Parts: sequence; C-alpha cells; structure tokens
Amino acid sequence: MTSPQPDNPMHGITLEAMLNELVAHYGWEDLGQRIKIRCFTFQPSVKTSLIFLRRTPWARAKVESLFANMKARQARAAAPRAPKAAQAATPAAADSTDTRPRLFSRKS
Repeated sequence: MTSPQPDNPMHGITLEAMLNELVAHYGWEDLGQRIKIRCFTFQPSVKTSLIFLRRTPWARAKVESLFANMKARQARAAAPRAPKAAQAATPAAADSTDTRPRLFSRKS
C-alpha cells in the first residue's frame, strides 16, 4: 500500500500541522507577506486557511515549499559545525611539512 519515503521531509505531516508550525514560526502577518494569499492577511484562521489550501493546489504547493525551506534552515542551524581552531590548524600543519622551495613568501 504505502511505501516508506525516507527522502520526503513532509511524509506523514498533515497540512494542518504544517500550517500550525508555520504560524508559530512566522506569525500570520509575516506568513501573509511571504505568501500573498488573502486567507493569511484578512481575518486569518487555521480553519479558513485549510479550506482554501485544500481546494487550491498552487497555494498548497507554496505553503509546502515554505515549510520545507523552514525545516531545511532549522536542520542546518542545528547541525554541529567544526570548531574554527581546528579548521585553521589544518592548513598550517600541511605547510610545516612542505619542504619545497617557495617562489613567494608565506603570508603571516
């Protein structure tokens, strides 16, 4: 019947859950500026927005795209980064073992 979709970040997430998370993250005003839909700007509510989004494929696609982008940004922000000291130390270690003659002086 339904096969698992490991590469689909929105698998198993309902439209209502997406909308609630977007509203919690952006708020109605900012959401209405990002996606120009009247149900987000004029007397917004989850119920009326869901009715409109379920009937309008292009609007639903925009909401899903914004949700996917928000989740990707959150995942990048939560990902651990290598410390800057380790990044800076790596090229210096390679330079100290290099015994080839230099045409130009090394930058200090």
